[in-house]
Amino acid sequence: MKILLVGSGGREHAIALKLKENPEVEQIFAAPGNGGMAAFCTLVPIKATDVENMVKFAVDNGVDFAVVAPDDPLVLGMADAMEAAGIPAFGPSKDAAIIEGSKVFSKNLMKKYGIPTARYETFGTEEAAVAYVKAQNSYPTVVKADGLALGKGVLIAQNETEAVNAIHSIMGDKIFGASGNHIVIEEFLEGPEVSVLSFTDGKTLVPMISSKDHKRALDNDQGLNTGGMGTIAPNPYYTKEIADRCMKEIFLPTMAAMNAEGRTFKGCLYFGLMITKDGPKVIEYNCRFGDPETQVVLPLLKTDLLTIFRAVRDQKLSDVKVEFSDQSAACVILASGGYPQKYQTGFEISGLDAMGQAEGVTVYHAGTKLENGKFLTAGGRVLGVTAVGTDREDALAKSYAAVKKITFQGVHYRKDIGKIKE
Repeated sequence: MKILLVGSGGREHAIALKLKENPEVEQIFAAPGNGGMAAFCTLVPIKATDVENMVKFAVDNGVDFAVVAPDDPLVLGMADAMEAAGIPAFGPSKDAAIIEGSKVFSKNLMKKYGIPTARYETFGTEEAAVAYVKAQNSYPTVVKADGLALGKGVLIAQNETEAVNAIHSIMGDKIFGASGNHIVIEEFLEGPEVSVLSFTDGKTLVPMISSKDHKRALDNDQGLNTGGMGTIAPNPYYTKEIADRCMKEIFLPTMAAMNAEGRTFKGCLYFGLMITKDGPKVIEYNCRFGDPETQVVLPLLKTDLLTIFRAVRDQKLSDVKVEFSDQSAACVILASGGYPQKYQTGFEISGLDAMGQAEGVTVYHAGTKLENGKFLTAGGRVLGVTAVGTDREDALAKSYAAVKKITFQGVHYRKDIGKIKE
């Protein structure tokens, strides 16, 4: 089989490595891919959002199955376009991907179908939003851009000045572009965060192993929000009791709600949850695998990934027994100095072998390129160093031991991934 995998980050590297385990897979085209994926994939220089040329490439090269991993092309309808061209694809339709593409849609969906989430209001003008936060006078408060913003479209305001500035920067200054034409203002929830990815074909929903993402750039959850600085799986806060509640109150109701709206979701549906004193609530939905959650979830998956993808696409997920290891995984992100703001790229990475790997761990490449046999930095989040261990401490020790051996100019990483506040 020839597989086309759309995307270029650590998530895609993790998916590609898992797909490669299937003996049927003869070739993986990664578009555009990255330096680490070049070791075993054929890189294709097509932008992930270039729907027309991506579909043309798939048809011209006899691709048997397409996996559309990032949010942007899914929201643009790339999975639909592949199917229309006769290429079976894993990933939700454009109609279903709106669950991430519009926060206004997803919040209204939760309200309509009684799915637990933070109290909120939506706004189309700056004036109305400012009037609302002043009237509410309740802080901290959360201000979210409606559309996609690379996982960074959420601002938490501690007081009125910060709230007004957040509204203006999103709606007035358009720091997230057209994604800020509408905003959601919601109550600030407190409690441990949990990420649960799930496979769903619209009839069956199978949650994957839970994980915990560390979003802030600096230790002790300080600094700016990022796409994620590290992850652990399973999440120690996610007990069986909470998992059962989530299945009953959140996961299955969301699948049913999308069906009721005529937007059947087939793909990976991501639940960003907060375990509050009133029980689990949804912070956000994503229409795809999380990054870097995927880098700790997929290494623990025992079932063949391509078999699952095909079953989801064919709405036969109930026929597949999806199993996970009872071990733990930890991923530490090595980022460029200055990320998530301005940073330089093009620095040589030392400590990796010819395959871009390091002993005892799996190094997922996110922002790298391969030039003249050397791996160079080419993004904000550069590498994800993942280890599997008997428990969380074991996995973290292995990951950090490898991290210390990998270096590049300005390298930055958090030293407290996986630390749990008792």
